[in-house]
Amino acid sequence: MRTMLVTGGAGFIGGNFVHLLIAESDWRIVNLDKLTYAGNLDTLAALGGNPRHVFVQGDIADRALVGRLLRDYEVDAIVNFAAESHVDRSIDGPAAFIETNVLGTFNLLDCARAYWADLTGERRQGFRFLHVSTDEVYGSLGATGKFVETTAYAPNSPYSASKAASDHLIRAWYHTYGLPVLTTNCSNNYGPYQFPEKLIPLTIAKAVAGERLPIYGDGSNVRDWLFVEDHCRAIWRVLEAGRLGEVYNVGGDSEKTNLEVVDTLCALLDEALPDSPHRPHAALKEFVKDRPGHDKRYAIDATKLKTELGWAPRETFETGMKRTLEWYLTNAEWTRRVTDGSYRGQRLGTQPEPETTA
Repeated sequence: MRTMLVTGGAGFIGGNFVHLLIAESDWRIVNLDKLTYAGNLDTLAALGGNPRHVFVQGDIADRALVGRLLRDYEVDAIVNFAAESHVDRSIDGPAAFIETNVLGTFNLLDCARAYWADLTGERRQGFRFLHVSTDEVYGSLGATGKFVETTAYAPNSPYSASKAASDHLIRAWYHTYGLPVLTTNCSNNYGPYQFPEKLIPLTIAKAVAGERLPIYGDGSNVRDWLFVEDHCRAIWRVLEAGRLGEVYNVGGDSEKTNLEVVDTLCALLDEALPDSPHRPHAALKEFVKDRPGHDKRYAIDATKLKTELGWAPRETFETGMKRTLEWYLTNAEWTRRVTDGSYRGQRLGTQPEPETTA
């Protein structure tokens, strides 16, 4: 049985990845998560008692712990989801993003290098370290064009800057030490188990409660929306067949403005909740002051992943959004538990714009 160390596996994307591999592969998963506000055991409740899932609460910056897990479980692969990942939170408190995304990734890499150096034969040859990153490292696009794997980095927020730094560390450990690494850069994910500070789950929760639906600026910011299960399948495919040292962009082929996303959700809610006193839910929309440094448009070109490895998203924006809404309506108790005492839908990242000089 092959063993994978998944870091951040109680979070949104990591949790979905763990569920997918437990259901559809023979990997044993050692799941290391610090259980900050965005990582919680409720996401993993269905895996309780499964002998192929071992949960460990801890920090990727804990060198002794990471080294012990690698050795004790004879790990064959690492998939690193562990990250602080919300732009608004990075505006309010950037230090945590540097600590986890930069220093934590460095520690994970250094532990992996020391462990890998002691492996021999097929185990050494087959070892992999896959780092999950974001399209936000590339900065902002104009009205046309898409990010490709060779697009120059131009991060515009503390979050994206910290992820860019971690990506560079991954590259350096490959070129300097030969560590067998892979990197994926994904577009905006959505789907089950996403913490309700992000646009789609926040909109659902507020609409169901009849609260105002905040939309930054005029709602024209464009994102390429990727259903989380499609992303997880892409990561799995890259891990199994990707070329060492390479970067693979993962996108959903679903460019939508934030306003289009909210309007789609409102229409789906009107259909799903015909007796709701808040219909039409679109009447709850409210345009609010934009966030500082808000990137205008992201769009991913996933041609390399599709042509080299045969991956393609299974969900369209419409089918993925419907599945997502159904999950949140069915699992309202999950949302209540994970937000109780930590996040109540308040706005984050409201720092003033920096002063400019002529």
